[in-house]
Amino acid sequence: MMLAYSFLAPAFAIIGLFGLFPLAFAAYESTLRGLNKIVGSYDGLGNYVKAVDNFIYILAFWMAAGLFFYAGATVARAFQERREEQTNPLPWLLPGTLTAAGVALFTRFVYVLLPEMLLIPSKLRGQGNTQEAFRGLVVETWWSSKVQIALWLAILVLAVGAGWALLVSRRMPTERRERLYFMPFFSSGISIIGGAALAWLTWTEINAAYAEALEKGEGLKLWSQIVTISAGFLLLLLAWRLWNSGRDRPSNTGIALRLVGVVALMVGGWVLIGELPRVIAAGDEDWWNGLMATVFYVLGTVPMQLGLALILAALLFQKIRGQTFFRVLYFLPYVAPFVGTAAVFRIIFSNRPTAPLNSMLDLFGSEPLLWLSEPAGIFQMMAGSKLDLGPILSGPSLALVAIMLYGIWTYVGFDTVIFLAGLGAIPNELYEVADIDGAGGWAQFRHVTLPLLSPTIYFLSLYAVIGTFKAFNHIFVLRQAAALGTTDTASIVIFQAFKRDTRYGYASALAILLLIIILAITLINNRIASRRVFYG
Repeated sequence: MMLAYSFLAPAFAIIGLFGLFPLAFAAYESTLRGLNKIVGSYDGLGNYVKAVDNFIYILAFWMAAGLFFYAGATVARAFQERREEQTNPLPWLLPGTLTAAGVALFTRFVYVLLPEMLLIPSKLRGQGNTQEAFRGLVVETWWSSKVQIALWLAILVLAVGAGWALLVSRRMPTERRERLYFMPFFSSGISIIGGAALAWLTWTEINAAYAEALEKGEGLKLWSQIVTISAGFLLLLLAWRLWNSGRDRPSNTGIALRLVGVVALMVGGWVLIGELPRVIAAGDEDWWNGLMATVFYVLGTVPMQLGLALILAALLFQKIRGQTFFRVLYFLPYVAPFVGTAAVFRIIFSNRPTAPLNSMLDLFGSEPLLWLSEPAGIFQMMAGSKLDLGPILSGPSLALVAIMLYGIWTYVGFDTVIFLAGLGAIPNELYEVADIDGAGGWAQFRHVTLPLLSPTIYFLSLYAVIGTFKAFNHIFVLRQAAALGTTDTASIVIFQAFKRDTRYGYASALAILLLIIILAITLINNRIASRRVFYG
């Protein structure tokens, strides 16, 4: 086991240095404020409040509650296995918890060391800015009492936890399953510590917000908003659980009563959540417009590119002439440089009357369009100026639709290649059996191809949603000022806050919020896929 971990150590180091550390630094930076400063003054959740106003307190509360719930469910699952398998997980409780505490203390050591190291450049001014002075300050910072106490405390707790786990493992027979209980208690400990830290931060920030409002003679509705919106989500959760519990009921009366209860709970939940739009409206308008543009972009590209890719893959999987040529042709947009192809699309979708697309419209007697410079929503353009549909019902702007077309054109070839690999993994014998049973082409596609292709569809949908939420390069090239920000997705808004406004802390807070959204969508996708994806 030690040999295996020694081989994995370089991978752990690389992932920690280039994967986890930037995330930890972004979380640290998001709690700081100041223009054009890497090390600003501590602001707690101030940057998040600027972005989403009081909704951050509700979000942090539910995240802490979710961590506590996960910890409790993990421990309950371990003790349920104890009853089913006649095993004893209790010896792993203390070593798992101590190791989790050691990891938490090591994280605290990083956050103690990080600010001290980042302050070193500010101490090197004028003639004192030499390599010797820099090395001296690094050594002085490393050996400071605050840093060393944090480091050795973390090492001590980690060593005690690892040693205790080794003793427990040595005392148990190899064939027993108790060795599997270390990770449940470790993950539960991490979740409890993280939830407690997040709850403490939220509580202190709420108290600070109330104190600040009291000094200004203003009133706050924080707790009423938290209780109201949280109660709404709880009612929706109860409605979902009630609906799931009544699906297998044999009595029609029981199903009808449960349906009435579900409808009542959903109506009450939506009434209470009605407070949420007012809370959201008090946040950063640019950020919420960016999220809305991102949602439009995801809904307009992912279903279309997956549907087209599945059709193309089904066609290219047949024995046709030029099969290899067409596969390469459809894959070329994905491997071509994004900036170069986006520049070509910028010319095609130019607002000039003599541009290629407008010239084509002129042949059919249509008026030229502004395309990448048009901020109006496509549904609003269809409805006309007499009917105001509002920002959401207006749909994505024509400029964003043009960018969607580029996204579909770029990624449909990649999805096609992955679908072709999935189709190639389906045994041909299944189609032969289905053909013998009298199944036609559509029946074979529905009952054989789609179920066996569901893991590929799940992977591509997850990959596409995450990719579109983070899309940046081609959007940045294609966006124009005349579109009035309707093409600025979340990634563009984050980049503008970082590059143009030099608000590093605020940009980091927006990046963390986008990460939370992506993680939530991934969890929901996994929840749905666990019931619908067929792995054979």
